[in-house]
Amino acid sequence: MVPTATATNATRTRLPRAERMEQTLAAAHALFAARGYRPVTMDEVAAAVGVTKPLLYNYFGNKERLYLACMEPAGDALVAAVVGAVERTSTPQEALRAGIHAFFAFVDQDRGSWRVLFDETLPAEGGVARRVGEYRTRIVELVAQALLAQPSVSSQLQVEALSVALLGAAEALVRWWLRSEALTASATAELLIATVEPGLAARVKIHGWPRDEGRGEGREPDRGAKEGARR
Repeated sequence: MVPTATATNATRTRLPRAERMEQTLAAAHALFAARGYRPVTMDEVAAAVGVTKPLLYNYFGNKERLYLACMEPAGDALVAAVVGAVERTSTPQEALRAGIHAFFAFVDQDRGSWRVLFDETLPAEGGVARRVGEYRTRIVELVAQALLAQPSVSSQLQVEALSVALLGAAEALVRWWLRSEALTASATAELLIATVEPGLAARVKIHGWPRDEGRGEGREPDRGAKEGARR
């Protein structure tokens, strides 16, 4: 006997709340990854899951909160991948290579999460924009801390600037790579490394990087990194 629509709906409503929310997040994540934040509606998400729109609002409050619930696991995973790779290195050059390869490997393995986290249709302001900004800042800070923990690096100012520049370049190159598919993820990572590595090597001298300029003499350069690590 084929289940009727009423019987099917009744079966769906009997799912535990946690299971239903997980199902909803999976469906919403797929829609957001495929089409972006702006075009997707709550009606579409509800239809994809097979629930009513009021129930969807009851679970997540609004579209922004639903998107945040989809985005945060992706952001946490990217941060863990990049920082974990950098922390296992012992020189700035190794950290550069490991961090960039980890970034591109993450995108290659989970393109949907990348598209959700770095969606170009996201609003410029609001909770989602702030949260994306927090992830970018967190990656920059943690990579900088890992670099500053290495003996040959002493300039916090220059490391922070390099980390910001690297993240921006990596984002732009990932977008090109996903559009063109001209290279493998690893080869694209190597292209970025070959572009920035000579400049990094030039900064790392026998006695380490030059000290920060304009922030006062005698300041302990890696104190901020140490305090950040303790927090």
